[in-house]
Amino acid sequence: MQYWLLKSEPNVWSIDHQKKAGLKGVAWDGVRNYQAANNLKKMKFGDLCFFYHSNIGKEIVGTVKVIKDSFIDKTDKKKRFVAVQVRFVEKFKYTISLEKIKKNKDISHLPLIKQSRLSVMPIDYKSWKIIYKMGKINF
Repeated sequence: MQYWLLKSEPNVWSIDHQKKAGLKGVAWDGVRNYQAANNLKKMKFGDLCFFYHSNIGKEIVGTVKVIKDSFIDKTDKKKRFVAVQVRFVEKFKYTISLEKIKKNKDISHLPLIKQSRLSVMPIDYKSWKIIYKMGKINF
């Protein structure tokens, strides 16, 4: 299993929208950055992803699970880019702001900080555990 972070603008697609999508989930599409698209191609069924509200909020708000490996993105007329199907897993009790992540030296290496414009990025297991715990406790 691998771990990822997916960014979405909450006024376009929020964690609450994702939850309402139900068990079928939704295609994570519209990604047009090649590095992010390559990350989508690496995602596999069962991988877990943090759901990050970008622009408005700038915070991790929950998790989703990949329920279908990459496939051609139906929103791409040239059929060069891919999407994955993801399903809601949970909404965190406490959101984890970008500011809190930047302050934690154990996760300061993350692409979320180093490549702030990247919309789909890998998260190593140690960092996943740290961030996940942050979403469960208030500090």
